[in-house]
Amino acid sequence: MSDASNAATAEFRAAAHAAIADLLAANPVSATSMGDHRFDDRLPDRTPDAVTDLVTRLDDHLTRLDAVDDVELELSDLVDLEILRSKITAMRFDLAEVRRHVWDPLTWNPATAIYLLTARDFAPADARVESASARLAEIPAYLADARATLGEMSGIHAETAIGQLGGFARVVDEVRALAQSCGMDVSQLADTACESVAEHVVWLTDQLPSAQRDSRLGVRLYSAAVWHHLDEEIGPGEILEAAEAHLDDTTARMRELAAEFMGEKPVAGIVRRALDRIAAEAPVTDATILGLSADALERTTRFVRESGLVSVPELDTRIIEMPEIHRGIAVAYCDAPGPLETADVATYVAVAPTPDDWPTDRVESFYREYNGTLLHDLMIHEAMPGHVLQLAHARRLDAMTPVRRFGYSGVFVEGWAVYAEEQMSLAGYTPDDRPDAHLRLELQRLKMSARMALNAILDARVHGGDISEPEALDLMQRRGFQEEGEARGKWRRALLTATQLPTYFVGWRAVRSIGDDLRVLHPDWTQQQVHDLMLSKGSPGPRHLRALLGL
Repeated sequence: MSDASNAATAEFRAAAHAAIADLLAANPVSATSMGDHRFDDRLPDRTPDAVTDLVTRLDDHLTRLDAVDDVELELSDLVDLEILRSKITAMRFDLAEVRRHVWDPLTWNPATAIYLLTARDFAPADARVESASARLAEIPAYLADARATLGEMSGIHAETAIGQLGGFARVVDEVRALAQSCGMDVSQLADTACESVAEHVVWLTDQLPSAQRDSRLGVRLYSAAVWHHLDEEIGPGEILEAAEAHLDDTTARMRELAAEFMGEKPVAGIVRRALDRIAAEAPVTDATILGLSADALERTTRFVRESGLVSVPELDTRIIEMPEIHRGIAVAYCDAPGPLETADVATYVAVAPTPDDWPTDRVESFYREYNGTLLHDLMIHEAMPGHVLQLAHARRLDAMTPVRRFGYSGVFVEGWAVYAEEQMSLAGYTPDDRPDAHLRLELQRLKMSARMALNAILDARVHGGDISEPEALDLMQRRGFQEEGEARGKWRRALLTATQLPTYFVGWRAVRSIGDDLRVLHPDWTQQQVHDLMLSKGSPGPRHLRALLGL
């Protein structure tokens, strides 16, 4: 390595470490989630002056990165430079352009900051209680800052924030119990924090009539958000066109399989009847959903080990009931140890039963959607060999900078999980031993594949502003065969988020393409060799993974 190369490498790595340290300090709850516990006693500062200062520092970090002589960098550092530049640019865009901190009260929810300190034993109980106490003490001022900063809010975001904050007291109860177990008393701090949250809920409720801000980003912001957050060379128009074509292909295949399953011709309505029959023969209830999910996880894990599809690290994976503070957006999620976590702690797969106040017909509709067969596909996606396995492989990465851990790609993470669903089907996985079990699962997987395409379509058309709620619900129920409750939930999710829903489709296409190219280059390789190589570089965006693999 030349002197110039040595100097460029040293400068990039120093700049990367400095930028990441600064950004973790500025986002202490994100730092805790990622597994960096240096800032566990803090809450973020999202006041206007603090945000302005952070944007200035982001510009400074970008200037320093741009000054690096990237021609002299080795491939790994060159890719990491591009990942970090893209990550910082996206953060700057969010703070300076989207500015959720001034209209989305979900960004000010302090519950996760407390929950993260009790959910895992990453440090001794007394140390975690001390950190939680410090954060509890900050909550009254933090929420006062929220009320001073938030202007005209989005109504759906305010409603969801109110619902999530209803679970705050339960999170604080975990701190009380943890404190009691080590002889500490947090009662006064806990009571004051709960009172301040209750006061904030009252304030949010009072603001609901005037919370009229449109939650849609609009064409200009959405197009930029797609560019920044997907970090792929693809725009909303191309995504929409490809997703609509995929939806057509998938629903045509579903009609063929439904006819085979029902022993009939592919007549109108046959897909819905086939899916209803599958759901009726695999019932789920609030009392059984966690147990059935655990059974599905055990069966999928055993199959992956026996099939040689991909290597399986040693894992401690647990099915848990989704905390109330995280409900209202997704039905299930993988809560893995953060990419910067060094402690040996468990991975959780959180699953949400139905809310207590739902009427019977809505509960029944929900469990027709998330029936026992579908739960197997869900566990493949969330756990094995989806998120749980992929993120465990990513934590094995030994790199000179933390860039790929800090700047992990949701597009790759979600793309791999959908790809895993497809690969498990191709490998012959079945949820049980009935002769038609594979056909049942494949119909459910294709329904999820149609949902994946509809996610991308919905996101683009919601934030492009040309679809109404009735039109969206009709599209999801008619073309995606979704239950009404699922369709309504996805409509809410599209309004609450932006650019997350397309990650499944965009990521799947990109990850599948990488796998196909590797098989062409290495026709004698096993599936495990192909997949282990794909997972060996951390969780970079697909375009960055291609560069790392020389594709």
